[in-house]
Amino acid sequence: ATGTGAPAPATSASLYVGDLAQEVTEAMLFEKFNAVGPVASIRVCRDAITRRSLGYAYVNFVNPNDAETAVNDMNYDPVAGRPCRIMWSQRDPAIRRSGVGNIFIKNLDKTIGQKEMYDTFIAFGTILSCKVVVDPEGGSRGFGFIHYETQEAADSAIEKVNGKRLRDSTVYVGPFRSKSERLEEISKLETEYTNLYIKNLDDSIDDERLRTTFQQYGTITSAKVMRDKDRPEVSKGFGFV
Repeated sequence: ATGTGAPAPATSASLYVGDLAQEVTEAMLFEKFNAVGPVASIRVCRDAITRRSLGYAYVNFVNPNDAETAVNDMNYDPVAGRPCRIMWSQRDPAIRRSGVGNIFIKNLDKTIGQKEMYDTFIAFGTILSCKVVVDPEGGSRGFGFIHYETQEAADSAIEKVNGKRLRDSTVYVGPFRSKSERLEEISKLETEYTNLYIKNLDDSIDDERLRTTFQQYGTITSAKVMRDKDRPEVSKGFGFV
């Protein structure tokens, strides 16, 4: 599979373009995308009151093949100095919210951007969307989300990448859970006393070593060594399993 979109429906020529800088206008997007093929319309979504850009737009091509070319060849191209994120426009909220094919990645090395994460996870199946969450300055917050076309692809990514090192960090990859599901899981864990606190850890102990030490006693949902906020390479000497 190539690009971030599933093969488009025969009649689809509409794209979502996200992660746009505030100053990006319809004219700027027209100049970029019209180079691929004729553009029918472009709309930068804005706040109804302030008219400030919401950071995303919809680009509608005349020809669906041109839209597919844009998805495959222009993803993460810079617009006004910021890489844009392109995917097929999916207006059906039921598909977005179903949870099927959605995974969550945390403990990402801060140098890994959306393109690098996409290049890592595309091996497991067609990606509908890929996002590294960033702070207001554009720096990675160390976690992200991927939506696959199929649950099988998501399961394969979890199996193959969870607990592996990507650059200098051991990542956690698991199913995406809604806020209500996460709160329910936390409540259940607290009730069943399945969360352990471990202290006096040697500085050499990392997440993977912690996991392998305790996994002989049962299935582990997460293992984390706590680290200094300003110096993530420095262990605080305690963790949780």
